[in-house]
Amino acid sequence: MSDAIKHECGLAFIRLRKPFSYYLQQHGTVMYGLNKLYLLMEKQHNRGQDGAGIAAVKLNVEPGYPFLHRLRSSATQAIADLFRQIGEEVADLEKYQPDIRKHPGLLKGHVRFLGELMLGHLRYGTQGKNNVEFCHPFIKRHTIQSRNLALAGNFNLVNTEELFGLVNIDPGVFQKQSDLAAMMEVVHHFLVQEDEQTPGNPDISTVLKKATKLFDGGYHIGGLVGNGDSFVMRDAHGIRPSYYYISDDLIVAASERAAIRTTFNVAENEVKELMPGQALIVKSDGSYTIDQILEPKERKACSFERIYFSRGNDEKIYRERSQLGYNLSDKVLHAIDHDLKNTIFSFIPNTAEVAFYGMVKGMEHYLNKIKVQRIMSWDKDFDEDKLTEMINRKIRMEKIAIKDVKMRTFITEDSNRNEMVQHVYDITYGTVRPNEDTLVVIDDSIVRGTTLKESIVRMLARLNPKKIIVVSSSPQIRYPDCYGIDMSKLGDFIAFRAAIALLKDRGKEGLLTQLHDEARELARTGELHTKNIVKEIYHPFSAEEIAAKVAQLITPPEIEFPVEVIFQTIESLHAACPTNTGDWYFTGNYPTPGGNRVVNKAFLNYMEGKNERGY
Repeated sequence: MSDAIKHECGLAFIRLRKPFSYYLQQHGTVMYGLNKLYLLMEKQHNRGQDGAGIAAVKLNVEPGYPFLHRLRSSATQAIADLFRQIGEEVADLEKYQPDIRKHPGLLKGHVRFLGELMLGHLRYGTQGKNNVEFCHPFIKRHTIQSRNLALAGNFNLVNTEELFGLVNIDPGVFQKQSDLAAMMEVVHHFLVQEDEQTPGNPDISTVLKKATKLFDGGYHIGGLVGNGDSFVMRDAHGIRPSYYYISDDLIVAASERAAIRTTFNVAENEVKELMPGQALIVKSDGSYTIDQILEPKERKACSFERIYFSRGNDEKIYRERSQLGYNLSDKVLHAIDHDLKNTIFSFIPNTAEVAFYGMVKGMEHYLNKIKVQRIMSWDKDFDEDKLTEMINRKIRMEKIAIKDVKMRTFITEDSNRNEMVQHVYDITYGTVRPNEDTLVVIDDSIVRGTTLKESIVRMLARLNPKKIIVVSSSPQIRYPDCYGIDMSKLGDFIAFRAAIALLKDRGKEGLLTQLHDEARELARTGELHTKNIVKEIYHPFSAEEIAAKVAQLITPPEIEFPVEVIFQTIESLHAACPTNTGDWYFTGNYPTPGGNRVVNKAFLNYMEGKNERGY
């Protein structure tokens, strides 16, 4: 993705089901669980750059000794920093007892995070500040063991403020800034209630049923309880992804299937998807159930997971991203007048590479059809040279754009910053025949368009192509997200700015004033959640008209040759990613009422010049 946006968080959960001595005998190390937690987190590192944290609960601890531990880091390499600290703790013990790793019980008593229950988290901040206090897991301590709670998740809640009122809690300054803090207070509130009914053995299913019905948002959460119970749960629409793997040795859950498969070397069918509204609940004795906590609603699994966020080494995601590119091939062929001889195909590194291969497969499919038709039309009028020339025709592919990962735009003045941004990407010279070749580059999505205009298009222009066509493997991003991805300001979206520009071009600016008045009235009456009024801004225009205006907006004024933009359609997105139909970014069809409230609040912020989130 050329436009940097905040990613989603990642969750890692491990419950060891055997004594530590078993892992020493079978795998050669007492640290087996911690090693796997490290791998499970690293294999989801794409989901968190602002910090990381882990929590562990030890079973059967003598009264008076600590059983719940937590460690968090906001260092540049947060995961490595966490496990470095654990490693140093073990190394210090080995100074005095070199063979301590051979004594599982002794090691468990001295190493804080050598617990049977482990919860890891990778944070990409969407709410709260980017410092260690906001890193998950959060913990709630209590003098009664079964009322201790560690909680982490990949989510956003859009009704944080109301949650405190629903459970009669007066939040502090910190709680107001964090939706996890709000979720923690609610879950813990019902955990204490349940523990009062059945001391020492609260029914986690009942706790979750009471708490999660109050949440408006998409979430994949994991929790550890001080008595040894634990859980992982997914929202009722299945917005955020959730996978698990269960064996005799352990129970695992994570935000990505591929991370589990790689970490534990298991087949695809061994890793299950936690269905919408379900919770995987593990009791202190290691037994488990899959409980339907919330009635499942229409599945709206996030399509951006497939387009961009999840790692592409998952075989299904790889196929879907390839199909997204393939589905664009007809549109691209039309845009280049089917002139493959004078067209070069490339991609904007690095996440669009799989879609690029799919697009090229579409071009090859077309080219092979043409080859067969031409050869058939010759009848027998050809020689070896003529046939060889036809068979050897290939799609022209080049590595045009190279991202310079060493570049940092540290200059703050706008004029100089734009100059520096131009050099974040570099080009491969000599690949394009000046004024002859059309250059087609694919990106996985176009969010703000800033990098395209200030860096990529300017950079590609140095090659002097006849035309540049920028292809997006996703549809036009028109609306904010409020379920875990930091895309919450309408004015940031190039598609929204294109629609506003079209309204002004056609003298229809009055619509904005009309909608602003309507939004203020909805806010006054507490009905912002009832409809998405921003849809009216796009209604007068076709997707092609908006794409043409986007092309104008991303074209620097000094460039004289044409620039065109092609977007995926909603229909072809769903054809490529049939199980992930959550498309509110593109359609404005939010799965929960809070989504409408957020988009309308974002519009109010835009109209009133407020540079802040809509939630």
